[in-house]
Amino acid sequence: MLLPDGFVAIVKRDCPTCTLIEPVLAALAASGRPLTVYSQDDPTFPATGHVVDDRELAVSYRLAIETVPTLLLVEDGVETGRLVGWERDEWRAFTGQDGLGEGLPGYRPGCGSRSVEPGIAERLAVRHGEFHVRSRALDLPELADDQEYCFERGWSDGLPVVPPTAERLYRMLKGTSRAPDEVLGRMPPLLTEVTVEKVAINAVLAGCKPEYLPAVLAAVEAALDPAFCLHGLLATTWFSGPMLIVNGPVRRALGMNWAGNVLGQGNRANATIGRALQLAVRNIGGGKPQDTDMSTFGHPGKLGFCFAEDEDTPWTTLAEDRGVPRARSAVTVFSADGPIGCVDQKSRTPEDLIYSLAGSLRAIDHIDMVNAADVVVVIGPEHGRVFDEAGWDKARATAALHAATRIKGRDLGMGTAPGARRENDDGLKPKFRAGGLTLVRAGGPAGLFSALIPGWLMKGELGTDPVTREIRA
Repeated sequence: MLLPDGFVAIVKRDCPTCTLIEPVLAALAASGRPLTVYSQDDPTFPATGHVVDDRELAVSYRLAIETVPTLLLVEDGVETGRLVGWERDEWRAFTGQDGLGEGLPGYRPGCGSRSVEPGIAERLAVRHGEFHVRSRALDLPELADDQEYCFERGWSDGLPVVPPTAERLYRMLKGTSRAPDEVLGRMPPLLTEVTVEKVAINAVLAGCKPEYLPAVLAAVEAALDPAFCLHGLLATTWFSGPMLIVNGPVRRALGMNWAGNVLGQGNRANATIGRALQLAVRNIGGGKPQDTDMSTFGHPGKLGFCFAEDEDTPWTTLAEDRGVPRARSAVTVFSADGPIGCVDQKSRTPEDLIYSLAGSLRAIDHIDMVNAADVVVVIGPEHGRVFDEAGWDKARATAALHAATRIKGRDLGMGTAPGARRENDDGLKPKFRAGGLTLVRAGGPAGLFSALIPGWLMKGELGTDPVTREIRA
């Protein structure tokens, strides 16, 4: 922006340092050099110099003022120097007036500019053109309740949402360096184009913080991978919906939960990251219950199902197993039903614990059914300790569970691939396909429990595969 030549000061009355230097500004005005003062909160302050009303903060915003007082030197309409706060010797050198500020304290730090206050900065960015919303804007009817309006538009999963204003969207997009118009793919079932901005809108609706957005974007990218078969997952009449497991340093950075009540409520990051994916499926792709989401029962996790893995164990992490180094962060999306508990408070050897886990696993879907689902086994800390103390790694535990879950299975009409029905020499069939048992570690420190989370059909002519995506800023 073109500025008046001379000195330009940005101040506000509600700043002790600004009121302190009012005599300094008067001295500058009397020195003969032009002085223009932009006042952020009171056009009558200060009482000297040429004062411009900047209560709308347009000038402060365009000058990127973070602290007041700020003093600029302008030559030919261009800023050539800047001072922030009050430091007497700096102001004297900057202005060329040796006696400036005599009798005042030598230093005062100043106050935050009104243009960077929470909520105001976002509003200014939208108002003054730095940020352009590409999605269609809707004007809220006069006297309408914003929450009820969101319900009426069909944007909610049944719970209250955060209305996605332009300012909230701007703040959310600050959580990523990715361009708002970057296309991530097409969201089934309507195959609508998915952009970073559209995902961010649903992250706002879900109640995410801006720093959660990279994880949400990675989750959406994983769900859009054809291997995950999101369209089929929506069309199935089975219980399943997407479930996210997060690995890497981002777990701590976002304050995610991998301990007590890990699959339950109470953690904002877990709850809203999972919810943002589900809302994106609903609002971008059109995946709505009794419409294109054909699940007969569903389950509560379809509101949002997301948790972090406990990585403080001897086992490799899920992301490591899927090719992402431990120093990086990733999210893996599974199809998932509700969790099933397995309690064994007596086993003290891995073999005994495998017997208990296998007994519960064999009953998944149907006691006689084979290769109808994958399953994630969440090993609780006390069960995990049984494996750790005996020196069993994840690969050994997984192999033992596969062996212990072979059954005299029957084809009950699920249409599993012919190869999956092949019997072994002893007449037993594998309950789960190779790779269909995924073991992770999580849960609270007390309780000899583990959780079994079945999913939808195995991958064949139809069904899902887990997909992992690295989380990037």
